Amino acid sequence: MFLGIDKKPQEKIAVIDDSAIELTYGDLCRYADDFRVMLPSRTLVFLLAENRIGSLIGYTSLLNNHVVPLIISSATERTLFDNLYATYRPQYLWLPIEKVAEYTANEPIYTAQGYALVRTGFPQAHLYDDLSLLLPTSGSTGSPKLVRHSYRNIEANAENVMNLFGITSSERALASLPMHYTMGLSVIASHLYAGATVLLCSKSLLDAGFWKMLRDREATSITGVPYSYELLAKLRFFRMDLPHLTTITQGGGKLTEELWRQIVDYCQSHGKRFIATYGQSECTARMAYLPAHLAATKIGSIGIAEPGGKLSIINNDNVETFDGEDTGEMVYRGENVTLGYANSCEDLLLGDENHGVMHTGDLARRDAEGCYYIIGRLKRFLKIFGLRIGLDEVENIIRTNYDTDCYCSGTDEKLIVKVTNPAVAVSIPTLIEDKTHLFHQRVEVLVVDKILRNEAGKVINQ
Repeated sequence: MFLGIDKKPQEKIAVIDDSAIELTYGDLCRYADDFRVMLPSRTLVFLLAENRIGSLIGYTSLLNNHVVPLIISSATERTLFDNLYATYRPQYLWLPIEKVAEYTANEPIYTAQGYALVRTGFPQAHLYDDLSLLLPTSGSTGSPKLVRHSYRNIEANAENVMNLFGITSSERALASLPMHYTMGLSVIASHLYAGATVLLCSKSLLDAGFWKMLRDREATSITGVPYSYELLAKLRFFRMDLPHLTTITQGGGKLTEELWRQIVDYCQSHGKRFIATYGQSECTARMAYLPAHLAATKIGSIGIAEPGGKLSIINNDNVETFDGEDTGEMVYRGENVTLGYANSCEDLLLGDENHGVMHTGDLARRDAEGCYYIIGRLKRFLKIFGLRIGLDEVENIIRTNYDTDCYCSGTDEKLIVKVTNPAVAVSIPTLIEDKTHLFHQRVEVLVVDKILRNEAGKVINQ
């Protein structure tokens, strides 16, 4: 079975959510059997994800039965959902019971743990044999572009992550990153693969329920994006005594040097490990990690390739190098490199277009010891709070909703939007937050007289 769930001790607790529901590995197998009866044919299902038991059993059961889920947030803005729905035409929805009437007039054909399986009326999908999972490329900006995963992609990543962290069956990982986020899925898959227990948490860091679960369930690890650790610093996390917590991991963007040092100091003084990681949806989440013993001396580094992977650099002379100091586009090789992209339902029949090689689009520096540092991006997207924000897509959202020319840029700290219509400037941060879930205070809007473009329409001198 998927992730070897049937080979784990069946009485072992596999997952606990923050409503105190517990499922064993045997329970996950039984739910997979139920899904096999309800979904006897391979097809496409939209999984509207939340960090709760019903969502997770949909994920494991669908993959166990070779039914392909597109995993999106259950809070996806409706027009964005409708765009994906019309483009990919799923045969079924797996969604929270309380949302069924919002999405369809059809009655559920099966329910479990607060979730419902509903027919949509679309026919059975035609799918590439090894296609296992679909994830959006850009958070919730509504682009129909999806990443196509194979079954081996997911299991290779789970195995690699298990090995790099040394995950054992005794671990109890606090999984608080959203399930529809590639790193959130990676936490779940790697710990199930290891036969560990997943503490599935839907509470925010500002919610007392998060801290209750962390302490009462004796979480051994937490995983966060830079914004998570910004909040934790304000909440005086680095003064807390959490004896069961042994590992702190980070991904989803770059930490400030100050925050990095704060985490390292905390871990060193409290006997814990800090492991920074790097990844992309296109590589099933994780691609590189900085070993904990280097955290104090390699500040800001993404480290080395994860077990089972290989990193290289294509430098300015268009020469690919694998060791020694160099700078250029970083390339990753490994079994977790996904099949490619989809932009339409016809693309779900495509095979492996990447063949285990991913040109990341990130500009990197490799030092003499072989550690990599991300120093820029070759493509037009940002990572803010772990959200990947496509600048072209945000510009399209603005132009679709307002009569203004615009241009987006920014850093991993802030999205900068230039507009020519001052009347709409005040509304744009809220629009962007609604469409992408990027917190509005991380959006800066500047009013300019004109967006300068060349004859081809490309922006210049901005």
